[in-house]
Amino acid sequence: MAKSSPTKKAWRSLSWLGVIIVGLIVANGAGVLTGGGSWTPKLALDLEGGTQIILAPKLESGQTVSSEQLNQAVSIIRERIDAAGVSESEINTQGGQNIVVSIPGTPDDATLNRIQSSAKLEFRPVLVASAPTEDSVGADGSTATPTPGATDDAAAPETDAATDPAAETPAVAPTDASDLNNITPALQEQFDSFQCSNIDTSVVAPAGEPLITCEADGSVKYILGPVEVSGENISDATNGQVTTQSGATTGEWAVNIVFDGAGTKSFADVTTRLSGLEGAQNQFAIVLDGRVISAPRTLAVITDGKPQITGSFDQDTSKALADQLKFGALPISFTVQSQDTISATLGSTQLQSGLIAGLIGLILVVLYSLVQYRLLGLVTVASLAVAAVITYLLITLLSWREGYRLSLAGVAGLIVAIGITADSFIVYFERVRDELRDGRGLVSSVESGWKRAIRTIIASDTVNFLAAAVLFILAVGNVRGFALTLGLTTLVDLLVVALFTHPTLQLLARTKFFGDGHKLSGLDPRALGAVYRGRAQFKPSSEVASRKGSSSSKEAVKRQTIAERKAAELIGTGSGKSTDGKDS
Repeated sequence: MAKSSPTKKAWRSLSWLGVIIVGLIVANGAGVLTGGGSWTPKLALDLEGGTQIILAPKLESGQTVSSEQLNQAVSIIRERIDAAGVSESEINTQGGQNIVVSIPGTPDDATLNRIQSSAKLEFRPVLVASAPTEDSVGADGSTATPTPGATDDAAAPETDAATDPAAETPAVAPTDASDLNNITPALQEQFDSFQCSNIDTSVVAPAGEPLITCEADGSVKYILGPVEVSGENISDATNGQVTTQSGATTGEWAVNIVFDGAGTKSFADVTTRLSGLEGAQNQFAIVLDGRVISAPRTLAVITDGKPQITGSFDQDTSKALADQLKFGALPISFTVQSQDTISATLGSTQLQSGLIAGLIGLILVVLYSLVQYRLLGLVTVASLAVAAVITYLLITLLSWREGYRLSLAGVAGLIVAIGITADSFIVYFERVRDELRDGRGLVSSVESGWKRAIRTIIASDTVNFLAAAVLFILAVGNVRGFALTLGLTTLVDLLVVALFTHPTLQLLARTKFFGDGHKLSGLDPRALGAVYRGRAQFKPSSEVASRKGSSSSKEAVKRQTIAERKAAELIGTGSGKSTDGKDS
């Protein structure tokens, strides 16, 4: 099969670039039409302002909070917020006790719930439920969470104790956390009169004692046994669709939990005991912030530490529960002390200054390109324009799909990218000019220069991308915004130089203006100091044609002169005499 010509390859590359740009426009347009996206990127806390939430620890009498606990809580809360798709947030400690959470814009209810649901995550066995449930744990370790039935507590008197442990010592010492001897007469009386609307999450229930609480929606109330597995033993939790043994999806959403070593052993012991019980005692309640977020039944012993919760979930509710399980194990519990709206820490003035700085940098790059490369510098200008369009569309798409917000640090990353992108074009142009200086024609110089330049460009961009990736992984806050835009523009640089700059130069090399080495083209071999090094020198096509005719004339004159000299020699030989006086 014949290879495609450089011209066809160039048009193919430009076509693919057009497809990518159109695809990004369509994706952003879909976001605008559905109401979730916008043609402009979202701004971060420093440029737009947002909401500030102060969390205060819930401590028992005489209990204190350590700096290690606060730092761990800050890390977990940051992971919760990032899981909600909110970027450029700020989470700090205040006064060695409180945690201040600042979120750009106006957070939705789901994000606020992730932050405010800050109590310890606990797994407790169910002793009594006010209404039967239909949760199930399958033989493969899956569990189901039904919609619990409502209970009629209207006639029950109210109580201010939302989570009041047993007030008396059991008459018979319970043998395990599921033993009904954990329920004293006083605890039963409190349960009978308990109102789900009166749960006070500021009260911290002791882990080693029973707990009276309700389903998160208030539809079922429970007496739960002591804590048997802590949320700290969860190493991972994800959501996804249930699959059959053949790998086909059932369309049902589930939450997949993975315990660590200690959690796997504890959970295996608990499910071994619960699988042999009936009724409410077969259930295992997951408690967060004093409320039951799920209470599935256990139908199998789960020894691998990987249970799966299924039931009346959709994609959003399963993800919310997975995030609660994964990031719910705070070392201490917190309550919301205040929630206020804050103004931008920097504001539009700083954004305008940053954009002006970027514009100045862009103008300087354009001027340098035009002075150094004449009209070839217009390829640099066009390449920067294409890179800017792709980068802008990617940022707006990330704002819609991933909750990315552009901060002043992110703007700085975009400004730095101008120099990085222009550097790739300079490397390529200089390689082409080196080939011209070495005596090649422009078409072959473009191809040879590209083969030499692309290796340098890839090496340079790889170093930049690795630096941005390491910075993004290890840093927090605005620094991650800088790293993200720097890494993103590095990838865009490779895309543009391969699918636009090189194909454009391939096409320009076949035009008369650039192909004949016009003085304003920036590719004039005489101005570059081209020298002959044993191969064909660069010559304009018109000059080549004229020299062909001149060469033919000179060759004819040369042949005629040689013929005349030979004739003269023959004549002189025929009339001459020998040295001894005889005829030759």
